[in-house]
Amino acid sequence: MRKSEAKQLIEQARAAWDAEEWQRAADLYEQVLAHYPDLEASAVWWYDAALGHKFLGNWEKAYELGVQAAARSPRGEGDPAFWNLGIAATIRRDWATARDAWSGFGIDLPDGEGEIAGRFGNACVRLDTDGEREVVWMERLCPTRGRVLNVPVTGGRRYGEIVVHDGEPKGERVVAGTTYPVFDELLLFEPSDLPTLTVTVAAAEQADLEALLQLFTDHDFGAEPESSLVVHCACCSEGTLHKERSVHAGAQRVSLAAPEDAARRLLDQWAGETAIGRSWSGLEAVA
Repeated sequence: MRKSEAKQLIEQARAAWDAEEWQRAADLYEQVLAHYPDLEASAVWWYDAALGHKFLGNWEKAYELGVQAAARSPRGEGDPAFWNLGIAATIRRDWATARDAWSGFGIDLPDGEGEIAGRFGNACVRLDTDGEREVVWMERLCPTRGRVLNVPVTGGRRYGEIVVHDGEPKGERVVAGTTYPVFDELLLFEPSDLPTLTVTVAAAEQADLEALLQLFTDHDFGAEPESSLVVHCACCSEGTLHKERSVHAGAQRVSLAAPEDAARRLLDQWAGETAIGRSWSGLEAVA
């Protein structure tokens, strides 16, 4: 391939990119890279080709091309080629490559080998289930994975599931003066086996309901009142569901994430404590 022909293909690839024709753009870049893999500009072409496949959800190709992009990028300088490779390697569960990619980006990881189980703080993730969106809180386990800390209302989603999220925040939440990023979900990485239940509870005081939520949390289960649901906020399109902690006294429905027998035991324990006015009824499984 002559360089003049390669130049024309690159121009076509950029035009396809601007039109968000990710597959065509990636194919055109790869045609050129097959002949010119190591030009000074090639690192950018490798990166764009890998990124196009990331947008397509083609993680095998994103990984394959991402390896080449990262190999031609400076380490320790926050180069996005390493971040995208870290995502693709994580989805493939190639922990050695993922660890090397995060280190190449410039992130300090917990010592060890294999799956990364660190403490990267809390953030929000915008779950997307067949176009049904819900923003929940998560505990970040690595730069791209988080464990869901809410009981989702979206069908099929569960408390405790682990999701892979994108690297660029798409919004933010401010709680008590602290700003938390909102990331988009890329895929469900590991499902949770905790079923979702609902129950009506009566609590005389706000502290009584707080005690119920804490009791479930102490047993690694989820619990939150339905009053925690917010329909929309400024960081999302209208109709996106959000979870915000909102606890009130009185009778209300509470969503639980726990096996039914364990839920009944903890509800009885809570209602049987010395506080007056605690009761529960109507425990039901959510389909």
